[in-house]
Amino acid sequence: MELIQENPDLSAYLAADEVIDHEHPLVRATAGRLAKDAEDSYAYARLAFEFVRDTIPHSQDSGDLRVTWRASDVLEHRTGICYAKAHALAALLRAEDIPTALCYQRFDVVHGLVAVRFNGAWHRQDPRGNKPGVDARFSLAGERLAFTPDAAAGELDHPVLYAAPHPAVLEALKAAPDRPNLWKALPTTL
Repeated sequence: MELIQENPDLSAYLAADEVIDHEHPLVRATAGRLAKDAEDSYAYARLAFEFVRDTIPHSQDSGDLRVTWRASDVLEHRTGICYAKAHALAALLRAEDIPTALCYQRFDVVHGLVAVRFNGAWHRQDPRGNKPGVDARFSLAGERLAFTPDAAAGELDHPVLYAAPHPAVLEALKAAPDRPNLWKALPTTL
């Protein structure tokens, strides 16, 4: 699948906003801590991915009812669903000047992940969090995502790379008072 930048200006994929708030002190401190152990940008990206995947539980897996959506809140509260974890990873990567896009897959509902730009190409990564049956890995040599869409079942990969969260995703996250209510409002299409 060919990934398509929504915005042709690569600097859009480095920008901070209210969701990917990579200028927030907690995001900066976390990025700085991770960067100390990285010999280059690739190593940093892998460390940031593993940090989000492994130390911030997916709220469905952990039973946490809180809904987070802003990257700094995800890092502070250590919880989030796929979209929120993607926002946190995007902020950590952009904090170290790694172009990062938000992208989506469609299953019963829309699933969120990121794409990073290395060596002139985009590479999708899924920081959702591993569990039995899910083994996502950071890779530039072929995708190692949490889920693979089944085209026969109407599932698909969205090819568009967004600089900011899709409005339908952000609206659902912001409006939900808790995860059970969020589950009722998750977008099924983009």
